[in-house]
Amino acid sequence: MSLRMPFFGAMVVAAVLLAACSSKPPVPDWQMNAQGSAQKAIDAYLSGNARVDKLEWDRARTEVARTGRPDLLARLELMRCAAQTASLVPGPCEGFERLRADAAAPELAYADYLAGRVQPQDLGLLPEAQRKVAASGDASALSALEDPLSRLVAAGVLFQSGRSSPAVITIAADTASAQGWRRPLMAWLNLQAQRVEAAGDQQAAAALRRRMAIVEQGAPLR
Repeated sequence: MSLRMPFFGAMVVAAVLLAACSSKPPVPDWQMNAQGSAQKAIDAYLSGNARVDKLEWDRARTEVARTGRPDLLARLELMRCAAQTASLVPGPCEGFERLRADAAAPELAYADYLAGRVQPQDLGLLPEAQRKVAASGDASALSALEDPLSRLVAAGVLFQSGRSSPAVITIAADTASAQGWRRPLMAWLNLQAQRVEAAGDQQAAAALRRRMAIVEQGAPLR
């Protein structure tokens, strides 16, 4: 079976590099190994476990590198960068940029989307789940995304493009909180606190800081 790209719709929580079908040949070991390591890496990253995050991403890269295909490695790098976007981590997707020359059009569009600079003509290349949010920037379109990580990624893109309204920030913080994802939760709560402080609402800011203190009681984020 050839590799296909199902990971941008339900996003990286469902980050499979191949959807196996019982009627077709067995999935090669590298694909299953890469899928498992990528999933573990994303879970660890969102939970704030930097050690496991790095270990599993290195394993996933090693497995994909066995194919000698930079286009597949570029997809893997985008998965990691999507999780970073969901956590408001600034900066370019460096792993992908090193492989940009060999990436296909959908990956190029998605990389630009994560950076908050996707072109209108490329919206059709994005995963269907992200298109409405990308086009409208509307909080209701964000709420309509069923997959939590897809919702957080879309919220992160709105922030990157300067369109993160208070409603968007609240949705993102509530989503991360419901999933117990410490890293994005801290990022969104901090953003929320900064904005209410700037608006002069010290009481609301103090409440948000208390929430952040509770999150910090877990393992330190690195």
